[in-house]
Amino acid sequence: MALIELREVTKRYRVGEQEIVALDGIDLDIAQGEYAAIIGPSGSGKSTLMHLLGCLDTPSTGRMMIDGIDASRAGGNRLSELRNAKIGFVFQSFNLLPKFNVLQNVELPMIYAGIGGAERKRRALAAIERVGLSNRVKNTPLQLSGGQMQRVAIARAIVNDPRIIFADEPTGNLDSTTGESILALFRELSAQGRTIVLVTHDADIAAHTPRRIEMRDGKIVGDQRRN
Repeated sequence: MALIELREVTKRYRVGEQEIVALDGIDLDIAQGEYAAIIGPSGSGKSTLMHLLGCLDTPSTGRMMIDGIDASRAGGNRLSELRNAKIGFVFQSFNLLPKFNVLQNVELPMIYAGIGGAERKRRALAAIERVGLSNRVKNTPLQLSGGQMQRVAIARAIVNDPRIIFADEPTGNLDSTTGESILALFRELSAQGRTIVLVTHDADIAAHTPRRIEMRDGKIVGDQRRN
């Protein structure tokens, strides 16, 4: 069984009298340990798909299995449990709390998971070391560069040892050199067996991943794997 499995998934929104079909009959399997990019222009449905895969929303119709759990029919509390236990997120805008230092930001998912203070600190420091920021533990986001903030976001995403990491335009606010260093970090995490899905409109970013899933008009129009 695939780690992520979608069958005939649709997502519709109503805006006034108009119905918007954001996803139209999506079939998709992603295996444990895969490193994939979902690519497409604005309005193609890629961000909607990531919100579904990340258990931030549910399909209008169809079936969505995440690690053997039927997320398409889960309620809000169950989706929250799934996100916290199995999924890490990295966003273009970093989503760090500005008044919290690096250590406190990375500890946040473990607070929601009910993990005790000593264990939180141990795991957070290990994740921060993993992304190369052990010398910045007490700094706040305003004292960091864009690349350093994204590394903090990645540390926060991996600290609960999730099975899946979703990254939405993770290099969008970074210069090309810094962006390359972030992509190199994702490659290292992938080599350790983590399942990583990048969402991007940039073909150069998608070229870094072994699998490229192309979307247009709410449909998957291409799915290529490279050695």
